[in-house]
Order: sequence, then structure tokens, then C-alpha cells
Amino acid sequence: MVKAILARKVGMTQVFDEQGRVIPVTVLEAGPCRVVQVKSMDNDGYDSIQLGFIEKKVNRVNRPLKGHFKRAGVNPQQYLREIRVDDSSTYSAGQELKVDSFSAGDYVDVSATARGKGFAGSIKKMGFSRGPKTHGSHYQRGPGSLGSVDAARVFKGRPLPGRMGNWRRTVQNLNVVESDGEKNILLVKGSVPGPRGGLVEIKESIKKKVSG
Repeated sequence: MVKAILARKVGMTQVFDEQGRVIPVTVLEAGPCRVVQVKSMDNDGYDSIQLGFIEKKVNRVNRPLKGHFKRAGVNPQQYLREIRVDDSSTYSAGQELKVDSFSAGDYVDVSATARGKGFAGSIKKMGFSRGPKTHGSHYQRGPGSLGSVDAARVFKGRPLPGRMGNWRRTVQNLNVVESDGEKNILLVKGSVPGPRGGLVEIKESIKKKVSG
């Protein structure tokens, strides 16, 4: 069974290990999640599960989703996310997944949508250097030359000003420092993408599947 759960980012803090060293951690309110749908290789061509997180009022759900949740036997959920698994036969609709499936020492991959920062220039977005400010230069924060005279066009992939942030990011191999099943709290070492209160997907690491 693949360990996976949805969580909400609470914020960052620090804890101390047995040697008294400071460990920066991100606090995640993980689960409980309900399995809303199970997809199998025979019926759908691939194995996956659909997880629901945070219950919402029934009157805020449209009729197709009401039937979807009723078929699974769960209350309406605010978030629905599909997660690929190796074998979906170990899951069943209505099953509850809790944070106690993770323990201290596990390694996880965390995915979330990074904080959006709006339109940004090339200096802020890509770290370009500015032009000279003295001796009559009037070109300080521009992106620089965009192509060539022969090509007469801008090449694909050219770093240019544009929207910064609001993209999906995955941080791999984060160490689980503490798992509290009673409070549904998970502490992972390091930072996690996204703002406070944002949705986070947590899965066991694909590179390190052993505790240590």
C-alpha cells in the first residue's frame, strides 16, 4: 500500500532533537482523508485512488458531486485529489486514511502550488543583472538582447518577464520529524511550497522508501 495523504499547511516552527540541535520544521495538518473513488487497471486502465479532505456543507455541492459522494458513502469533501498507486485493490471506497500511517524517520515527497507573486521582471524572476546606472546609460532593468539580426525572431525558451509563482512544485526526500495521530499533525524537516492554509499532497518518497 502506498502511503499518501492530503494536508493543510499551518506554518513553520522549530524543534530540538536529543542532542539539543535546532531542526526547522513545517507543521502540516494531515487528514483524516476519505477514499472517494478507487480506479483499477481492469476498469480504468490504471490504478489510482481519489482522496477527499475537509468536509463541507451539503448545500454547497452540486447534484453530480452529491451522487459521487453518496455512491462512496462519504460526506461531501472540500478537496478532491487523485493519487496514482501501484495496486488499488488494497483500498476501498469510504476508507479513512490518517496521519499515523507515517512515522518519524520516514521520507516523503510533498507537492503543492507555490505562492503566486504576479508579474515580475527578468531581474526578480530569473536573477538577471542590471545594466550600468552611470555614464548616460538608459538601460538598467531590461531583459537584454532577445535574438539576432539573421533570425529576426525571439528564440523559444528565452527567459523573459512574466508571471512569477503560482506553479506546482514538488520537494522530495523530506524527513518526517514527528507524527501525532491524535492531533492529525505532521512535522517535516525543511520548507514546503505554498502559503499558509494551502493544500498539500504528501506521498512516501519514491527515492527513499525505508526509514532511517
